[in-house]
Amino acid sequence: MTTVSPLDRRLQAYLRAYALRLSDHERVGCFLASFDAGSDNPFRNYAVPDDGAEPTEAEIAALVSAFVRRKRKPRLEYIAAAAPFVEPALVNAAFEVERRLPVMTCRRRPLTALSGPHAVFALAQNDADIVQAAEVGASAYGSETPHPDALRRLVAQGGVLGIARDSRSGRMIGAGVATPPNEGVTEIVGIGVLSDFRRRGIAGALTALLAGEAFARGASLAWLTPGDASAQRIYARAGFVPASEQLHISKPP
Repeated sequence: MTTVSPLDRRLQAYLRAYALRLSDHERVGCFLASFDAGSDNPFRNYAVPDDGAEPTEAEIAALVSAFVRRKRKPRLEYIAAAAPFVEPALVNAAFEVERRLPVMTCRRRPLTALSGPHAVFALAQNDADIVQAAEVGASAYGSETPHPDALRRLVAQGGVLGIARDSRSGRMIGAGVATPPNEGVTEIVGIGVLSDFRRRGIAGALTALLAGEAFARGASLAWLTPGDASAQRIYARAGFVPASEQLHISKPP
Protein backbone atom coordinates (compact mmCIF):
# COMPACT_ATOMS: atom_id res chain seq x y z
CA MET A 1 0.00 0.00 0.00
CA THR A 2 1.26 3.46 -0.87
CA THR A 3 0.13 6.90 0.19
CA VAL A 4 -0.96 9.20 -2.63
CA SER A 5 -0.69 12.92 -1.97
CA PRO A 6 -3.90 14.98 -2.20
CA LEU A 7 -2.46 16.89 -5.18
CA ASP A 8 -1.50 13.76 -7.13
CA ARG A 9 -4.87 12.19 -6.34
CA ARG A 10 -6.62 15.31 -7.59
CA LEU A 11 -4.63 15.39 -10.83
CA GLN A 12 -5.19 11.68 -11.46
CA ALA A 13 -8.93 12.11 -10.87
CA TYR A 14 -8.92 14.88 -13.47
CA LEU A 15 -7.23 12.60 -16.02
CA ARG A 16 -9.84 9.88 -15.49
CA ALA A 17 -12.70 12.38 -15.72
CA TYR A 18 -11.25 13.77 -18.93
CA ALA A 19 -11.01 10.26 -20.38
CA LEU A 20 -14.69 9.68 -19.63
CA ARG A 21 -15.61 12.67 -21.80
CA LEU A 22 -14.56 10.69 -24.87
CA SER A 23 -17.34 8.59 -26.36
CA ASP A 24 -15.18 5.49 -26.63
CA HIS A 25 -13.79 4.52 -23.24
CA GLU A 26 -13.45 1.16 -21.54
CA ARG A 27 -12.76 -0.02 -18.00
CA VAL A 28 -10.09 -2.75 -18.12
CA GLY A 29 -9.26 -4.06 -14.65
CA CYS A 30 -7.49 -1.28 -12.77
CA PHE A 31 -7.23 0.86 -15.93
CA LEU A 32 -9.54 3.32 -17.64
CA ALA A 33 -8.74 3.43 -21.35
CA SER A 34 -10.00 6.16 -23.68
CA PHE A 35 -9.91 6.22 -27.46
CA ASP A 36 -10.44 8.75 -30.24
CA ALA A 37 -12.29 6.96 -33.03
CA GLY A 38 -11.35 9.67 -35.51
CA SER A 39 -7.61 9.75 -34.89
CA ASP A 40 -4.85 7.24 -34.21
CA ASN A 41 -2.64 9.98 -32.75
CA PRO A 42 -1.06 8.30 -29.69
CA PHE A 43 -1.63 11.41 -27.56
CA ARG A 44 -5.38 11.04 -28.10
CA ASN A 45 -5.50 7.35 -27.19
CA TYR A 46 -4.24 6.27 -23.76
CA ALA A 47 -5.13 4.69 -20.43
CA VAL A 48 -5.02 5.96 -16.85
CA PRO A 49 -4.56 3.58 -13.87
CA ASP A 50 -6.43 3.71 -10.58
CA ASP A 51 -4.69 5.32 -7.62
CA GLY A 52 -2.27 2.84 -6.04
CA ALA A 53 -3.03 0.22 -8.71
CA GLU A 54 -1.03 -3.02 -8.75
CA PRO A 55 -1.92 -4.50 -12.15
CA THR A 56 -1.77 -8.23 -12.80
CA GLU A 57 -0.34 -9.78 -15.94
CA ALA A 58 -3.89 -10.61 -17.02
CA GLU A 59 -5.04 -7.01 -16.61
CA ILE A 60 -2.11 -5.70 -18.64
CA ALA A 61 -2.76 -8.28 -21.37
CA ALA A 62 -6.42 -7.27 -21.48
CA LEU A 63 -5.43 -3.62 -21.74
CA VAL A 64 -3.13 -4.34 -24.66
CA SER A 65 -5.93 -6.27 -26.37
CA ALA A 66 -8.32 -3.33 -25.96
CA PHE A 67 -5.90 -1.10 -27.87
CA VAL A 68 -5.03 -3.69 -30.51
CA ARG A 69 -8.73 -4.29 -31.27
CA ARG A 70 -9.02 -0.60 -32.14
CA LYS A 71 -5.73 -0.57 -34.06
CA ARG A 72 -4.19 1.80 -31.54
CA LYS A 73 -0.80 1.75 -29.86
CA PRO A 74 -1.06 0.50 -26.24
CA ARG A 75 0.01 3.39 -24.05
CA LEU A 76 -0.68 5.21 -20.79
CA GLU A 77 -0.44 8.78 -19.53
CA TYR A 78 -0.73 9.24 -15.78
CA ILE A 79 0.62 10.90 -12.66
CA ALA A 80 3.54 8.66 -11.72
CA ALA A 81 3.35 9.12 -7.94
CA ALA A 82 -0.36 8.24 -7.90
CA ALA A 83 0.34 4.69 -9.08
CA PRO A 84 4.00 3.81 -8.41
CA PHE A 85 3.54 0.05 -8.88
CA VAL A 86 2.25 0.38 -12.44
CA GLU A 87 5.49 1.31 -14.21
CA PRO A 88 7.53 -1.76 -13.10
CA ALA A 89 4.62 -4.05 -14.00
CA LEU A 90 4.34 -2.50 -17.46
CA VAL A 91 8.10 -2.62 -18.07
CA ASN A 92 7.99 -6.30 -17.14
CA ALA A 93 5.35 -6.67 -19.89
CA ALA A 94 7.65 -5.10 -22.53
CA PHE A 95 6.34 -1.52 -22.26
CA GLU A 96 8.89 1.26 -22.71
CA VAL A 97 8.98 4.70 -21.11
CA GLU A 98 8.42 7.42 -23.71
CA ARG A 99 9.10 10.41 -21.48
CA ARG A 100 8.68 11.85 -18.02
CA LEU A 101 7.17 15.30 -17.99
CA PRO A 102 7.28 17.73 -15.09
CA VAL A 103 3.83 18.76 -13.90
CA MET A 104 3.53 22.45 -13.06
CA THR A 105 0.59 23.88 -11.16
CA CYS A 106 -0.89 27.26 -10.37
CA ARG A 107 -3.51 27.89 -7.71
CA ARG A 108 -5.99 30.71 -7.47
CA ARG A 109 -3.80 33.78 -7.07
CA PRO A 110 -2.69 36.72 -9.22
CA LEU A 111 -0.75 35.63 -12.28
CA THR A 112 2.21 37.51 -13.68
CA ALA A 113 0.95 39.96 -16.29
CA LEU A 114 2.68 39.15 -19.55
CA SER A 115 2.22 40.64 -22.99
CA GLY A 116 4.02 41.04 -26.29
CA PRO A 117 4.51 44.46 -27.90
CA HIS A 118 3.01 43.33 -31.21
CA ALA A 119 0.23 40.98 -30.10
CA VAL A 120 -3.39 41.32 -29.02
CA PHE A 121 -4.86 38.64 -26.75
CA ALA A 122 -8.50 37.61 -26.49
CA LEU A 123 -10.88 34.69 -26.04
CA ALA A 124 -12.32 32.99 -29.12
CA GLN A 125 -15.65 34.55 -30.03
CA ASN A 126 -17.00 32.43 -32.88
CA ASP A 127 -16.48 29.37 -35.04
CA ALA A 128 -14.15 31.22 -37.38
CA ASP A 129 -11.84 31.82 -34.42
CA ILE A 130 -11.99 28.12 -33.55
CA VAL A 131 -11.09 27.07 -37.11
CA GLN A 132 -8.19 29.52 -37.26
CA ALA A 133 -6.96 28.42 -33.83
CA ALA A 134 -6.94 24.79 -34.99
CA GLU A 135 -4.92 25.78 -38.06
CA VAL A 136 -2.43 27.76 -35.95
CA GLY A 137 -2.07 24.88 -33.52
CA ALA A 138 -1.45 22.37 -36.30
CA SER A 139 1.18 24.62 -37.88
CA ALA A 140 2.88 25.35 -34.55
CA TYR A 141 3.16 21.63 -33.77
CA GLY A 142 4.26 20.62 -37.26
CA SER A 143 1.05 18.86 -38.24
CA GLU A 144 -0.65 19.08 -41.61
CA THR A 145 -4.11 18.28 -40.21
CA PRO A 146 -5.98 20.75 -37.99
CA HIS A 147 -8.71 19.38 -35.70
CA PRO A 148 -11.32 22.11 -35.18
CA ASP A 149 -13.94 19.58 -34.02
CA ALA A 150 -11.86 18.77 -30.95
CA LEU A 151 -11.69 22.47 -30.08
CA ARG A 152 -15.41 22.86 -30.68
CA ARG A 153 -16.12 20.06 -28.20
CA LEU A 154 -13.85 21.58 -25.56
CA VAL A 155 -15.47 25.00 -25.88
CA ALA A 156 -18.98 23.49 -25.86
CA GLN A 157 -18.13 21.58 -22.67
CA GLY A 158 -16.96 24.73 -20.88
CA GLY A 159 -13.32 25.00 -21.91
CA VAL A 160 -11.57 28.30 -22.65
CA LEU A 161 -9.93 28.97 -26.03
CA GLY A 162 -7.44 31.83 -25.95
CA ILE A 163 -6.00 33.41 -29.08
CA ALA A 164 -3.27 35.89 -29.99
CA ARG A 165 -3.28 38.08 -33.09
CA ASP A 166 -0.57 40.17 -34.69
CA SER A 167 -1.56 43.74 -33.78
CA ARG A 168 -0.47 45.05 -37.18
CA SER A 169 -2.01 42.55 -39.59
CA GLY A 170 -4.74 40.98 -37.44
CA ARG A 171 -3.43 37.52 -38.33
CA MET A 172 -3.88 34.86 -35.68
CA ILE A 173 -0.42 33.83 -34.49
CA GLY A 174 -1.04 31.80 -31.33
CA ALA A 175 -3.67 29.81 -29.46
CA GLY A 176 -4.17 27.60 -26.43
CA VAL A 177 -6.85 25.97 -24.29
CA ALA A 178 -7.89 25.66 -20.66
CA THR A 179 -9.89 22.44 -20.52
CA PRO A 180 -13.36 22.15 -18.94
CA PRO A 181 -12.72 21.92 -15.18
CA ASN A 182 -13.33 18.81 -13.12
CA GLU A 183 -13.73 19.34 -9.37
CA GLY A 184 -12.04 22.71 -9.82
CA VAL A 185 -9.09 21.38 -11.86
CA THR A 186 -8.30 22.64 -15.37
CA GLU A 187 -5.40 21.76 -17.67
CA ILE A 188 -3.65 24.29 -19.90
CA VAL A 189 -2.93 22.51 -23.19
CA GLY A 190 -2.07 23.12 -26.81
CA ILE A 191 -0.19 26.39 -26.34
CA GLY A 192 1.09 26.98 -29.85
CA VAL A 193 2.73 30.02 -31.47
CA LEU A 194 3.71 30.32 -35.12
CA SER A 195 7.46 29.99 -35.56
CA ASP A 196 8.01 33.56 -36.83
CA PHE A 197 6.44 34.99 -33.65
CA ARG A 198 8.15 32.96 -30.94
CA ARG A 199 10.40 34.31 -28.19
CA ARG A 200 8.20 37.39 -27.79
CA GLY A 201 6.34 36.44 -24.61
CA ILE A 202 3.23 35.29 -26.49
CA ALA A 203 3.13 31.74 -25.08
CA GLY A 204 3.46 33.02 -21.53
CA ALA A 205 0.79 35.66 -22.04
CA LEU A 206 -1.62 33.06 -23.48
CA THR A 207 -0.96 30.82 -20.48
CA ALA A 208 -1.68 33.62 -18.03
CA LEU A 209 -4.83 34.61 -19.94
CA LEU A 210 -6.19 31.05 -19.94
CA ALA A 211 -5.44 30.32 -16.29
CA GLY A 212 -6.84 33.68 -15.21
CA GLU A 213 -10.07 33.12 -17.15
CA ALA A 214 -10.40 29.56 -15.80
CA PHE A 215 -10.02 30.88 -12.24
CA ALA A 216 -12.61 33.57 -12.95
CA ARG A 217 -15.01 30.80 -14.01
CA GLY A 218 -14.53 28.87 -10.79
CA ALA A 219 -11.42 26.70 -11.23
CA SER A 220 -9.07 26.52 -8.23
CA LEU A 221 -6.12 24.61 -9.71
CA ALA A 222 -4.54 24.88 -13.16
CA TRP A 223 -1.83 22.49 -14.35
CA LEU A 224 0.28 21.84 -17.42
CA THR A 225 3.24 19.79 -18.65
CA PRO A 226 6.07 21.76 -20.30
CA GLY A 227 7.76 19.98 -23.19
CA ASP A 228 11.27 21.20 -22.39
CA ALA A 229 13.31 23.45 -20.10
CA SER A 230 12.62 26.53 -22.21
CA ALA A 231 8.86 25.99 -21.97
CA GLN A 232 9.21 25.39 -18.23
CA ARG A 233 10.83 28.80 -17.81
CA ILE A 234 8.01 30.43 -19.81
CA TYR A 235 5.33 28.84 -17.63
CA ALA A 236 7.23 29.69 -14.45
CA ARG A 237 7.11 33.37 -15.40
CA ALA A 238 3.32 32.99 -15.82
CA GLY A 239 3.01 31.80 -12.21
CA PHE A 240 3.32 27.98 -12.47
CA VAL A 241 5.59 25.92 -10.19
CA PRO A 242 6.87 22.31 -10.46
CA ALA A 243 4.68 19.99 -8.39
CA SER A 244 4.68 16.42 -9.74
CA GLU A 245 5.52 14.23 -12.73
CA GLN A 246 3.51 12.69 -15.55
CA LEU A 247 4.65 9.43 -17.13
CA HIS A 248 4.08 8.48 -20.78
CA ILE A 249 4.71 4.78 -21.39
CA SER A 250 3.76 2.51 -24.30
CA LYS A 251 4.29 -0.92 -25.82
CA PRO A 252 6.16 -0.92 -29.15
CA PRO A 253 4.59 -2.85 -32.04
